[in-house]
Amino acid sequence: MFMEDTIAAISTAMSDGGIGIIRISGPDAVKIGNQVFQPANKNKSLDKMPTYTAAYGKIHKDGKIIDECIALFMKGPKSYTGEDVVEIDCHGGVVVVKKVLETIIEAGARPAEPGEFTKRAFFNGRIDLSQAEAVMDLIYSKNEFAMESSLKQLSGSLKNKINSIRDKILYEIAFIESALDDPEHISLDGYSDKLYEVVKEQKAEIDGLLSTADNGRILKEGIKTAIVGKPNAGKSSLLNLLVGEERAIVTDIAGTTRDTLEESILIKGIPLQMIDTAGIRKTDDIVEKIGIEKAKNAIEKADLVLYVADSSSNLDDSDFEIMDYLKEKKTIIILNKSDLDKVVGEEEIKEYLHKDVITFSAKEETGLDELYEKLESLFFEGKLNFNDEIYITNMRHKNSLKQASDSLNMVFGSIEMGMPEDFFSIDLTDAYEHLGYILGESMGEDLVNKIFSEFCMGK
Repeated sequence: MFMEDTIAAISTAMSDGGIGIIRISGPDAVKIGNQVFQPANKNKSLDKMPTYTAAYGKIHKDGKIIDECIALFMKGPKSYTGEDVVEIDCHGGVVVVKKVLETIIEAGARPAEPGEFTKRAFFNGRIDLSQAEAVMDLIYSKNEFAMESSLKQLSGSLKNKINSIRDKILYEIAFIESALDDPEHISLDGYSDKLYEVVKEQKAEIDGLLSTADNGRILKEGIKTAIVGKPNAGKSSLLNLLVGEERAIVTDIAGTTRDTLEESILIKGIPLQMIDTAGIRKTDDIVEKIGIEKAKNAIEKADLVLYVADSSSNLDDSDFEIMDYLKEKKTIIILNKSDLDKVVGEEEIKEYLHKDVITFSAKEETGLDELYEKLESLFFEGKLNFNDEIYITNMRHKNSLKQASDSLNMVFGSIEMGMPEDFFSIDLTDAYEHLGYILGESMGEDLVNKIFSEFCMGK
């Protein structure tokens, strides 16, 4: 099996830095480490070191010093991978770190595949698959909320929740199987009513997790936000204000933005993928027409639309055309240029579009706090709760939860139709297995390998 050999990889970013870390894991980690590491204290060779200790020394090859370093030893199974692990902390920088890794490979280690250290932790029972995926989510988290969600999942919050549901389902499966095997001593009379309540309770738990998936995706990937409006309404000024720099061109000339501009920002810790679109209006300019079509496509794909209207100008056909696109979208109307004489009021737009309206001035930077509050209320009911809430941020988890919920729905159907109890057991088992897929149980090796292949090198 692949875990019979010893692997090594660089675990830090390949760039200039103070420290570079090379990780070695496997049955020969100590042997290989001793070949390349020369401790300053002769009594501190890796095979004599207690676990979780470090020693200062040098990496050498053929009598030549490669670098000064610190070597750390972690004895399996109480290590990240569950195997013997040696970590070499050397000086940072691409050349030095690569040379140290090259020396370790020549001493007998195999270059690790992407995610192979975490894959070994999974196969050695140190973590389940949901925790392994949380490691990657943590590394790529773009905001504090995503970080906290990943940390909770890594600590086992999702695993514990899933196992709790599975235990209750498994109890019912075992009871049914026992009763069918020994009907003389175990009666199923009236059992369907009891099972109905158990399934109802566990389905509610699953559906509760599913209900967090949309917000979980937003926390992980960001709210896809399109800024739309007529030319010169102040869309680019709004983007620059939110981003905090001159990202988009701002002029008094209508139609300056002819394409879409994209920018990622954080508002109160919530990530937004901002798209500043071309102004929507009737035009004969071919390039501008292409930009307008892209703007319409951005509206279709957006989770949120910020519609910027000019309060100092009358509404015209272009305004009503834009508002017609937005009737089925989550929209915040920004009535911009409140620093000028008002021609259009909130009620006039609300009457047509029935959306939240904010009086705003990008020039004077007023209305931002209200915009932030509307944003939170639209997506998170005004608050984000990480103390108790588990957010589903992984599409694979969402699909497995949906399949488990559907299987429990089948149990309801079988109970209502008065089907034999062995039908209950089939659908309960399906639900149990779908939940197990989240943790990595009963999954084919090819699928597991595919998941870990998306991890970064050295993790």
